[in-house]
Amino acid sequence: MQIKKNDFIEIEFTGKSNNEIFDTTNPEEAKSIGLDVDVKPTIVSVGNEMLLKGLDEALEGKEIDKKYSVHLAPNKAFGKRDSKLIRTIPIRVFHEKEMNPVPGMVFQLDNRLVRILSVSGGRVIADFNNPLAGKDVDYDFKVLRIVDDIKDKINAIQDFFFRQRFEFSVDEANKKIIFKESKIKPIIDVFSNKFKTLSGFDAEVEEKKPEKKEKAEEKSPVHDENCKHEH
Repeated sequence: MQIKKNDFIEIEFTGKSNNEIFDTTNPEEAKSIGLDVDVKPTIVSVGNEMLLKGLDEALEGKEIDKKYSVHLAPNKAFGKRDSKLIRTIPIRVFHEKEMNPVPGMVFQLDNRLVRILSVSGGRVIADFNNPLAGKDVDYDFKVLRIVDDIKDKINAIQDFFFRQRFEFSVDEANKKIIFKESKIKPIIDVFSNKFKTLSGFDAEVEEKKPEKKEKAEEKSPVHDENCKHEH
């Protein structure tokens, strides 16, 4: 069976640059580069930019349980280096965050890796380019299975867009995914079209019915035989 666009698949892969691993779904290889997170094969929708462009494009037509390799030029990987992403920042900005910048230092800012190129006087030159921008990369990969279970698909979409999972139920008859937590409604509204495109199901948040206040029971007077009426 060949992989087609929009198929959900479980895939394992290892990405290398200059023969050095920078990303992997293999636990042992992850340890070798200092990744101590829970590493395992990932589920993605083919042709929907859930992987690097070149790797995503390489998946169509491939077969399950076969090993493949693909070489990616920068424009199909992490892009070309952009001189506009090299910026001069006053050193006080770092000091206000209790950071002492030194050349070669790498840190994360707004979900981007930033590398300090130089520190001179009160100025810091920082590179906001991805460390792999401008570089060719190679991927070894294998498609483990085609994913049919709608719950696995929805969790894969959540992992990619939300980076966390929220509880939901599936209404197969009406093709709906119903999330339980009302607080995430603004997020679901933003990504509802993506859910529809990728899964074929509409996404909505469960409407909680207002709790009904129990009517106080009207109690009829109780006659106490032990109670004597005085005349």
